[in-house]
Amino acid sequence: MLDAQPYFPGRAPIDAYGNGGFRFADMSHRGSLLIVPSGVYAWDVADFDALIANPRAPSLARFLDELKPPAFVLLGTGIEHRMPPKPMADLFMAAGIALEPMATGAAARTYNVLLAEGRTFGAALIAVD
Repeated sequence: MLDAQPYFPGRAPIDAYGNGGFRFADMSHRGSLLIVPSGVYAWDVADFDALIANPRAPSLARFLDELKPPAFVLLGTGIEHRMPPKPMADLFMAAGIALEPMATGAAARTYNVLLAEGRTFGAALIAVD
């Protein structure tokens, strides 16, 4: 379930990932994250298989509400790169928002670069151990 309030308002660089969570803004969060311009939110997706089971999860609507084309979403798929389920890819494609899947480590590093560049984007990062 997506929290009603952001875990952290705004966006901050990711300092570390692994051990089932992330460190950012001098805080530690256990679990996966959704990051949009309004903030960093807890995401109840524990692994890629959970995403496959619910590729149109209501939490993904936050991206469609906050991001307007041209924009994109980094999708951190866990330990390894995996392609998003077709219904999820179709949802983003219909909204004109690119979906860029990659392993979570690569997505976290790319997120930091794009954040430093001031780019408009979102990120859905599945936590890794």
